[in-house]
Amino acid sequence: MGGESLRTIAAPFVAVGPSGVAIRTRLKALTPVDDTVLRLVGAHLGSLASKDLKRRCADGLEHSADTWAGRKRALTDTSSSRWAGSITKATHDQWALSRRAQLAHIHSLEAGIKTIAHRLSVPVGEKGTKRAPGGYRTRQEWFHKRRRLRLLEDRLERERADHEVGRVRVVRGGKRLLQTRHHLEAAQLTRHAWRQRWEAERWFLRADGESGKRFGNETIRVTPDGEVSLKLPAPLAHLANAPHGRYVLASTAVFHHRRDEWADRITTNRAVAYRIHYDVQRGRWYLTASWMIPPVTTVPLSQARAGGLIGVDTNADHLAAWRLDAHGNPVGGPRRFFYDLSGTADHRDAQVRHALIRLLHWATRHGLSIAIEDLDFGTEKTREKHGRRKRFRRLISGMPLSKLRARLVSMAAVLGVTVIAVDPAYTSRWGAQYWQKPLTHTTRKTSRHDAAGIAIGRRALGHRIRRRTAPPPHDQSDRAGHRTAQAGHGTRGREGTRPRIPGPRTRSVSPDAARTRETSASTTVRDAPVDQVWVQDSLLLTD
Repeated sequence: MGGESLRTIAAPFVAVGPSGVAIRTRLKALTPVDDTVLRLVGAHLGSLASKDLKRRCADGLEHSADTWAGRKRALTDTSSSRWAGSITKATHDQWALSRRAQLAHIHSLEAGIKTIAHRLSVPVGEKGTKRAPGGYRTRQEWFHKRRRLRLLEDRLERERADHEVGRVRVVRGGKRLLQTRHHLEAAQLTRHAWRQRWEAERWFLRADGESGKRFGNETIRVTPDGEVSLKLPAPLAHLANAPHGRYVLASTAVFHHRRDEWADRITTNRAVAYRIHYDVQRGRWYLTASWMIPPVTTVPLSQARAGGLIGVDTNADHLAAWRLDAHGNPVGGPRRFFYDLSGTADHRDAQVRHALIRLLHWATRHGLSIAIEDLDFGTEKTREKHGRRKRFRRLISGMPLSKLRARLVSMAAVLGVTVIAVDPAYTSRWGAQYWQKPLTHTTRKTSRHDAAGIAIGRRALGHRIRRRTAPPPHDQSDRAGHRTAQAGHGTRGREGTRPRIPGPRTRSVSPDAARTRETSASTTVRDAPVDQVWVQDSLLLTD
């Protein structure tokens, strides 16, 4: 690579399957009284969850098991013991998530500051390299970036100070929805519509399951027949229409996906968590059931590689896949699975699922594993990293990497397909360099993404991405053939010329005739070996 220093390539590994399952159904035929009760319970518990989150954020790093128990006792009087346990657990998870997001933001600021500081130290107009960016284009841009550097340094100082004392900033209902309040025209929302969405997002109707309890959950209970009931908080106990302060909904829950698994859990009284939420745009109530599952047993890497695999390159609008045999040779032609990431979130999610299920069905038909890059653009999306390359930043920002990888692993576990994750370093560049041109001919044009799929698959198989060197060119005494075998890593002379193969040179000679493949040594002085000794004979005397 021209003396370029390359980073260490991580070894491929088999991706671990999902550890939980979630299914959802719609609560149909709810009466106006059911709707009112759900709204009252959600608003009351949401208010308690907001107060508990405020108290948890005030504790900061001083949080302990005693403070957690104190918060739970304070909530029990105005709800119930199980509602209080669900609220405090959700609060703890939300604070921990905000803490991780804060640390990721600090790392992003540090990367941006490092990049700006380097470009400011380089003379204006100096070109960069593949490993390091160059200077800024104009003096004016240099001046504005210097001001931005000071701004980022101030932000980094504040974030570090908050991180040291355990202070996080979190919004129940979502920061994005909160900021939408100031841009209602752009969001095409009225003030009343925004207020409905805001209140619905802040409601709390979530209950953790308990193994050994009736149907796996005492707070929100769903029977095998689909009857849904919930334990009312103490201030709303007068609304109960069933014994023991419970309210039974008129709607019946029917799960179509994984119904047998869900029924098996509740009939054996194993824990199942439920969440009731309201979709304001559609005006519908939904019920989500979730539970933990034992980790899926992963096959050894050698077994996943045994019959070859499918290398998949992830792009902004499609998946480029190519099947490889166990030796790393491409089989057949490339396959592309397109998806459209425009429109609503539900549309994007459906597009990703449709592309993945077609890929998985192809892998299932041939009994192959799938190799995919372990991509993470967390530190690659900033404008400090790529400068004016807005199109490229928009491209990598639009790639649904985390959602696609999570869905692929979970869907593959159901179908029994093994997923191998590989290091994404240099796969696109080396794939285009070594595989794009050789696989392009008059009837097929191989794209850079198709070649990257081959590079990913070869890395997952443990082969080098680089192809073997081309055979010697044609000459008068040797006809070079196409190499089809792949040499192993430890094979000596794997990049050298082909070995001598006995047999005839032409079809006119019998197969049993021996032949010499290597050309004879040159008889000219120019091509003579350097270790040859030349002897000058004495001159003959003539008359």
